Amino acid sequence: MKYSDRQLAEMLTGAGVRPSLHRLAVLSTIANDRCHPSADDLYRRISEQYPGVSRTTVYNSLHALVDAGLVKELKLERGVSHFDFLLQPPHGHFICSHCGRIFDMGLPPELADSADPGFRIDAIDLNFKGICPDCLAKQQ
Repeated sequence: MKYSDRQLAEMLTGAGVRPSLHRLAVLSTIANDRCHPSADDLYRRISEQYPGVSRTTVYNSLHALVDAGLVKELKLERGVSHFDFLLQPPHGHFICSHCGRIFDMGLPPELADSADPGFRIDAIDLNFKGICPDCLAKQQ
């Protein structure tokens, strides 16, 4: 599903975050492209669209979105955080060991209901590592 700027602005407002131009750009990239970008990836992409944006503005926008519960920080590799849109069904991630791309992996809905009595699941972090179909095809 692609989100319009209006829908994204409503999400920001509903989460108590002022919908600035740069916050909208950061949230749109994460929510609509589903590419699990790093902060540096986001800065490069957004600075193409808005040449005057600073790296600090992108980082501050990311922190505001994480704090508001709209974006999740993924720590999938040492030293680099990637970001994912939080307002979607629970899912895992597949990290290709060849190209480094990150893909969403569907999870059975009953997984969130599988906690032992007395436990409450607030988040599911399930990561798979291997080789993606594109990289496998190049090997053959």
